[in-house]
Amino acid sequence: MNFNSALENIKSYEAGKPIELVVREYGIDKKDIVKLASNENPFGCSPKVKDAVRAIIDNMSLYPDDSMVKLKNALSQKYGINTDELIIGAGSDQVIEFAIHAKAHNGSKVLMNSVTFAMYEIYAKQVGAVIVRTASREHNMEEFYALYQEHKPSIIFLCTPNNPTGDALDTRSMISFIEKVDNDTLVIVDGAYMEYARFKDPSKAVEPKDLIQKFDNVLFLGTFSKAYGLGGMRVGYGIASEPIITALYKVRPPFNITTLSLEAASVALEDEAFVVECITDNFKEMKRYEVFADEKGIQIIQSYTNFVTLSLPDAKNSSQIAQALLKKGMIIRDLSSYGLNAIRVTIGTQVQNSRFFELCEPLL
Repeated sequence: MNFNSALENIKSYEAGKPIELVVREYGIDKKDIVKLASNENPFGCSPKVKDAVRAIIDNMSLYPDDSMVKLKNALSQKYGINTDELIIGAGSDQVIEFAIHAKAHNGSKVLMNSVTFAMYEIYAKQVGAVIVRTASREHNMEEFYALYQEHKPSIIFLCTPNNPTGDALDTRSMISFIEKVDNDTLVIVDGAYMEYARFKDPSKAVEPKDLIQKFDNVLFLGTFSKAYGLGGMRVGYGIASEPIITALYKVRPPFNITTLSLEAASVALEDEAFVVECITDNFKEMKRYEVFADEKGIQIIQSYTNFVTLSLPDAKNSSQIAQALLKKGMIIRDLSSYGLNAIRVTIGTQVQNSRFFELCEPLL
């Protein structure tokens, strides 16, 4: 059977290995498995969210409110924006898909960092777009501008904090770059981990309202999968000027967010205290990883997220270490597919992190 020729050069996205698969492959008891591979909130979601979802469980047979009015109003209030400056997706990656299909096309160019979220490239290649990458591991705005001038891309991705490395852009530097981009180029600022960056360093904070008031060509992405602990509910959002949102709605399928997911996200916004508590613990535990890396002589990329990236010395192989940990029930992310001899580890609970140090100690 023949398929779209654009698929020939696309690699499928590799998600973190699920716990159930490790149970089947290695015969490890589920209770002995620790998953620190997908940057999930180790504390789960707010108890208020669980109560709210239980209360409407009988509504599963009904189609969701496709206007998403409750969630949109909550996000509108949170960010001080209008509801027509919002679009909701099944995770922020669905909003990325909307943007790619609305703006890019066969032969157009999409500019992104050398190491960044894999779905940018996958979605872009689906429409036949050409990928342009910088050379530096970190977002270098001078490189971005040089490539922008050379290639005139239809879309530019700025991932801050960056996944899978954890570093973040200085907001002023990012703004200065966007000011030099023409209004017909869509600049997508992916802020999936922005709650963490804003907490750790205000100079890294990006305020969506400020962006869209200043620029008509910027789309900000946010998600409930990380700080809010709703990865399994799949809810993300895009914030942009009304013309951009109108265009994205033309490629959005109806009922793309479930009834339970909409309720969960709406209620999650009502318990910011829970989020702050989780983020506070996250950076407290991150210090333990910094000490561990220092003791082992391993480079750790300064992280503004809920994960750390450990760059390994040449004598160690990230794939071998990830596999050795997997056999012991510790699931982390091998970054060799990104061209890095490194592992990415989600910051877990105190117990989970201690287990990682214990298992990783003899391997490094």
